[in-house]
Amino acid sequence: MKKVLETERLILREYTLDDTQFVITLLNTEGWLAFIGDKNVRTEEDAKTYLLNGPIKSYAENGYGLSLVVTKDGLTPIGMCGLIKRDNLDCPDIGFAFLPEFTGKGYAFEIADAIITYAKDTLKLPRVYGITMPENEHSKRLLEKIGLSYQEMYSFPNQEKELMLLCYEFSN
Repeated sequence: MKKVLETERLILREYTLDDTQFVITLLNTEGWLAFIGDKNVRTEEDAKTYLLNGPIKSYAENGYGLSLVVTKDGLTPIGMCGLIKRDNLDCPDIGFAFLPEFTGKGYAFEIADAIITYAKDTLKLPRVYGITMPENEHSKRLLEKIGLSYQEMYSFPNQEKELMLLCYEFSN
């Protein structure tokens, strides 16, 4: 397991195929389904496919990806956070999701803020985007709290739904 970064209370580490049960649980929470969408991950095999074609593939191709957030005390898996490289954006966007019982405790801010620093200082990226549904107030507030600013409404190719595109432009 490769550790990506560490904060005061959290460790962000790359996913492995041993994380399938957690992935099934997280990707089927009410918040994930409402604001990210149904990825049809219901079985161990679905979760392995998701990990191999998503985060694990991204680590190999981009050197970063969505990773598992665990608590330092007890190594309890509580969520995911990381950077996603999309074909239709010139720089990656930050993604995050947490199990409901771990929201409202400052974990999302702690790890997302660390990802912004990692993107700037370690990956030397010129900017990081954030994408959220306009009605997802928690996500919007978190993106703004870690320094992203609203740019425009945005739609993915072949998608009707308009999303908010936010950006953190690093000054070098």
